[in-house]
Amino acid sequence: MPYFKKYKNILMLDLLCAGLTTVSEMVLPLILRRLTDVGMNNFSDLTMELVLRLAILFGILKIIDLVAGYYMTSVGHMMGAKIETDMRSDLYTHLQTMSDSFYNETKIGILMSRITNDLFDITEFSHHVPEEYFIGGLKILVSLFILLNINVKMTLLIYIMIPIMIYFASKYQRRMKNAQKEQRVHVGNFNSSIEDTLLGVRVVKSFANEEMELEKFETENEKFLGIKRKYYRSMAGFNTITKLFDGLMYLILIITGGYFMMKREIEAGDLLAYVMYVTSLLNTVKRIVEFTEQFQKGITGIERFEEIMDEKSDIVDSENAVDIGKVEGKIEFRDVTFKYEVDTDNVLEHFNLKIRPGGNIALVGPSGAGKTTICNLIPRFYDVNSGEILVDDKNVKDVTLKSLRDNIGIVQQDVYLFSGTVLDNIRYGKPDATDKEVLRASDLAGATEFIDNLPEKFNTYVGERGLKLSGGQKQRISIARVFLKNPPILILDEATSALDNKSEQVVQESLEELTKGRTTLTIAHRLTTVQNADEIIVMEDRRIIERGTHEELMNKKGRYYDLYTKGGLLDKLN
Repeated sequence: MPYFKKYKNILMLDLLCAGLTTVSEMVLPLILRRLTDVGMNNFSDLTMELVLRLAILFGILKIIDLVAGYYMTSVGHMMGAKIETDMRSDLYTHLQTMSDSFYNETKIGILMSRITNDLFDITEFSHHVPEEYFIGGLKILVSLFILLNINVKMTLLIYIMIPIMIYFASKYQRRMKNAQKEQRVHVGNFNSSIEDTLLGVRVVKSFANEEMELEKFETENEKFLGIKRKYYRSMAGFNTITKLFDGLMYLILIITGGYFMMKREIEAGDLLAYVMYVTSLLNTVKRIVEFTEQFQKGITGIERFEEIMDEKSDIVDSENAVDIGKVEGKIEFRDVTFKYEVDTDNVLEHFNLKIRPGGNIALVGPSGAGKTTICNLIPRFYDVNSGEILVDDKNVKDVTLKSLRDNIGIVQQDVYLFSGTVLDNIRYGKPDATDKEVLRASDLAGATEFIDNLPEKFNTYVGERGLKLSGGQKQRISIARVFLKNPPILILDEATSALDNKSEQVVQESLEELTKGRTTLTIAHRLTTVQNADEIIVMEDRRIIERGTHEELMNKKGRYYDLYTKGGLLDKLN
């Protein structure tokens, strides 16, 4: 209903046109009734003048019918398409606001199905639901009024059958709805499984597991066929019920019509009109029956749309959130405790940390020590359970998410490049950047040299997820992207750990240039990459066990010293 409200004028005109086409259609039996009665009872009154008057009346009504029908088919359908577009836009916008925890629990394939398949049928649904039921209701009421004037007894018998038919048909209708919803759920899971396999096709091939993946696919494919079978059986039962009552109504019409003709309680013209109105009534019921499949698809799509829209993000701007503005880069953790799920252990407990503006801090420690968690809490990808995080002495919960994240740049180990050109991916850091600014960012990231050797330079297509580029090339593009953004706070999440030694050296030089003048948090896998940090923080068991410069920690000969002298790989801590 909220989406109809925006197009209420179009909807009202569409329903007016639906009314005009209905009236035009329902006048024809009255015209034929008039001709038949005059021809059989008062033949002398059947003049060419009468015939022409009735013909002109029908012609005018037919023109009205054509014009109204054109509007309903063109503008009415476009209203449905606009509603579908609005709903898809709202759904996509809503998904952009959801937190990381939502995406951790939801398969992307399912979300893709919600955005695309579930809303495909909204166009037909939005247009035809008000139109079909308005026409159906109008025909039933007008037919009832006219038929009661022809013969009350016959009409009561016919109309008693309609609610009985609806009662039995509704049982199959519910089964159709449940099967349709089950089908949509399965399509989402099916899409997600296919997406997972195709994106990991190299892994599948490397383990020669094509047959196993094919078996999984066939199992899901057969399950999908079973759901379809259940749906079509329900639809067959629904159609059979309606056709049964269709036949019963005509049977009643033949018996009672013949009986009342014998009793002279109904004229030939009246019976002709009566048959035409009952036929029109039954065609209306059939039309609604035929529309039932589309109706169920639309209802299922709307219900699944509502399910996502009713999901509330746990990371939102507070009511009085303010724009943080351009920050200096001071960061403070005050007595922070955090865990990812209600039934899991704390990742951080009463954690405290201060970072001065422009400070270069390195976080080292084994997996699960809380390093990545610290970096995820600063831009509010998650919210702390207790304590607070301050940026420039402002609680991150009291500032808008956009203004906070505008001041933070992140370079991750697993670089994500969008399908598009090199230029598109660098410019993502600042969508309104000029070509000159992009080139400068590329130069600072040490990426221009390899980009100039690409077939179309900056306009080279990188492939899905950047598959056409090496790990080092993708990483330098991601660094150029952050250079273009130019944030005062920088987070480096094991940015070089997945690279070979040569690529790591090139990327490390780019990162050293990037960190100049910025508050930097570095999660390090190789200790040799963090020797120049202002302070190195060693974490273990959700707490800080050592901190200091490289020289201080080496002189202390503690945990960091043991690790460094045994090869400098953090895996040794595990």
